[in-house]
Amino acid sequence: MRVLVSLSNRLMQRYLPDPLIFVFLLTFLVFGCAIIFTPTTATQLFNYWGEGFWGLLSFTMQMVLVLLTGHVLASSHLFKVWLGALASIPKTPGKAIILVTFISMLASFINWGFGLVIGALFAKEVAKKIENVDYRLLIASAYSGFVIWHGGLSGSIPLTISTPGHFSEELIGIVSTSDTIFSTYNLAIVLALFIIIPATNRLLMPSRKDTITIDPKLLEERASFEAASIEEQTPATKLENSRFISLIIGGTGLVFLGIYVGENGLELNLDIVNFLFLFLGILFHGTPKKFLNAVTEAVKGTGGIIVQFPFYAGLMGVMQSSGLATAVSEAFVSISTESTFFVLTFWSAGLVNLFIPSGGGQWAIQAPIMLEAAENLGVSLPKTAMSVAWGDAWTNMIQPFWALPALAIAGLKARDIMGFCVFILLVSGAVISLGLFFL
Repeated sequence: MRVLVSLSNRLMQRYLPDPLIFVFLLTFLVFGCAIIFTPTTATQLFNYWGEGFWGLLSFTMQMVLVLLTGHVLASSHLFKVWLGALASIPKTPGKAIILVTFISMLASFINWGFGLVIGALFAKEVAKKIENVDYRLLIASAYSGFVIWHGGLSGSIPLTISTPGHFSEELIGIVSTSDTIFSTYNLAIVLALFIIIPATNRLLMPSRKDTITIDPKLLEERASFEAASIEEQTPATKLENSRFISLIIGGTGLVFLGIYVGENGLELNLDIVNFLFLFLGILFHGTPKKFLNAVTEAVKGTGGIIVQFPFYAGLMGVMQSSGLATAVSEAFVSISTESTFFVLTFWSAGLVNLFIPSGGGQWAIQAPIMLEAAENLGVSLPKTAMSVAWGDAWTNMIQPFWALPALAIAGLKARDIMGFCVFILLVSGAVISLGLFFL
């Protein structure tokens, strides 16, 4: 295993480009495939690409805020104390890897945005406490927990089809989460992953000579604010350093969250997670000045998201409008039987996800094809939806798009963790495939 891990890491370090180059290469590939496999003209492809380019602006801003607010919250003294206490539990590198993976999976099961940020933040705290633990594997372990998100409480596909008025209602109806998220087969897959993924990450630990550690001092956040001297105090600076203002504004945000939970329960969406992180950050930093300085530091890591997400939106426009995504789905359907349909649906969704890293966008494209095929074969429609959902989550393990927040928090590049993530892809793919086939 150590030989294979070492080989995988060397290959990734040598051949995996920066995520920005990766999306450029995907763009060339999609254009070429669309020209070859669909009746689309070059002019049409350029139009589809350009028209879709800004289609994820709202989502891009949400992801920027996930990273920014999570980073700001983590740089607060109180939050660092909490994470530090939890990070002190493991005493060996192996136990640290297992705990980081478990915490990340648990957070991702609750909410995918929460899991992306919390896992990476916790991994950084663990790296400060535990000696001789491979920092790359710690961050990869934190990211590996994300594989579980679409089988969890914030899964966009199962939540979409449980909502009255969704676009595929005529095909599938209103599907209760008891038939998707809380179904026996889904919970069994989730439980199996909770056991196998941490164990797999533990087995991926490199030898002592190949272990790459990091100086804990490099992980310390810069102080967000130095108290102003008495001579510098003015009415303006007094307001900027007022704990009362932060308390009132932070309290206002928590009042809203209390009302929201009272009316909706723990139905967390990305906006609510960002809202929670933002106002806890205001409260935990104590003064507006400290909060703003923390924001200034955090925003430096958001550049990759801002620049790259529009390119993926352009890819999604080409895949959808040219019919290329439909062609991929139909190719898998054409070789499916009643016994293999769910597994092949899962694999097809995993392939499409590489080019359309959006659960909702992918479901909009694949739902009409997969649901019609499932109906013709007489197999479960809810399980068909979950097969697409798991495929959407699965290949995120080798998709730098979703790794950007974790990488920005950790200060690493995609090539630093993808050598480990390849094994998570293989292992999780086998577990999910077996679960969909036999359960």
